[in-house]
Amino acid sequence: MFQFYNKVLNFSRLIKIEHTLFSLPMLFSGAILGARGWPSNKILALIVLVGFFARSFAMVVNRLIDREIDARNPRTSSREIPAKTVSVHQAMELGLFSLLCYLFLAYLLGPICLWLSPIPLVIFIGYPYLKRYTCMAHFGLGLALAMAPLGGYIASSQTFPFSPGIIALGLFVFFWVSGFDIIYATLDEEIDREQGLFSLPAVVGRAKALRISGVLHFLSFCGLVAICALGSISTGSLAVLFLTGIFLFLEHRFSYNVNLAFFGGNVVVGFLVLFLVNLVVIGKGFGAGG
Repeated sequence: MFQFYNKVLNFSRLIKIEHTLFSLPMLFSGAILGARGWPSNKILALIVLVGFFARSFAMVVNRLIDREIDARNPRTSSREIPAKTVSVHQAMELGLFSLLCYLFLAYLLGPICLWLSPIPLVIFIGYPYLKRYTCMAHFGLGLALAMAPLGGYIASSQTFPFSPGIIALGLFVFFWVSGFDIIYATLDEEIDREQGLFSLPAVVGRAKALRISGVLHFLSFCGLVAICALGSISTGSLAVLFLTGIFLFLEHRFSYNVNLAFFGGNVVVGFLVLFLVNLVVIGKGFGAGG
């Protein structure tokens, strides 16, 4: 029993289960936009599960591909695969299990979800290789996380192409995640240079990278403004928009404390955005073209 518990604990650490708090609000926000309100409990449950297993697959693939890089980095050498608390074989089994669950749940969500399900997988597999060749890797992570609201939208609406509202939300996530990944990469500026990796801080330096991150977060805020403009503007939605902007600013104000800016600040931003989308959609501002 203890061995089983220990294995589950190691697996949860491997996939950073607590970081699900980043993607969950985006899944819900996309689903609300797709349904123009809260979808049924069944659809919500399936969306949560498919998002969880998609993210689990992505994390396992990332850890497997980066295991040698992680082993040479003092900050990441204690991760489960380099530290051998999870073997490569066990990680591959977890990745395969997550993949099969993801595909099965996509099938349950409907044909369009199953047909489109390979697209995020290609992004998840390609992303870990980007930093070996280009400083644009941060945008690869932004694109990967942008799959959450887009997937939630398709699952609840069963339609494609997208409406202006979900495009604005997808752009918000793309710029937001790309920006905070640059902040996170400042932790490894020197070791990335030593290993020949092309993170933005390693290529252009910490100060310039943080300025680029600030521009990206400004663009992400513009995406939220667009959502409000397309939806129902109210005192409440404007207040939440303003508060979200403050937290985005504080991420840069406290960029020297990366863990606080990365985890604490971004979780708050994620749920504020969910609240904002709920306000503008439930306010009946999104019609057939929203």
